[in-house]
Amino acid sequence: MSEDQLSRTFSALADPTRRAILERLSGGEATVGELAAPFDMTFAAVSKHLRVLESAGLVTRGKDAQYRPARLDARPLAAASEWIGDYARFWEASADALDQYLNALQQLTPPSDHTDKENPHD
Repeated sequence: MSEDQLSRTFSALADPTRRAILERLSGGEATVGELAAPFDMTFAAVSKHLRVLESAGLVTRGKDAQYRPARLDARPLAAASEWIGDYARFWEASADALDQYLNALQQLTPPSDHTDKENPHD
């Protein structure tokens, strides 16, 4: 996936309405009217969101002029997930290193005595 495609994917995903549209489309194709139903927005506004999703390659539309259902195309999401996965591996390795360091510190630190001793200054 080219860097431009990755940027378009993340840009499209940045909007919560577009993420909700993608979530709805993960259950199957839908018309603009069906996609607009849960939102307080016009069909034109939903169509604009769909155009952004189409531009990012996340949605395809039917060819029939009267009935153009939208369909999810998850291929760009796989590439974005792979890119994020590289950083997940980094954080896992960092967490493992921190865990090893903390375990080593515990080995060096003698256990503390938690018994209640009288304060000699009382």
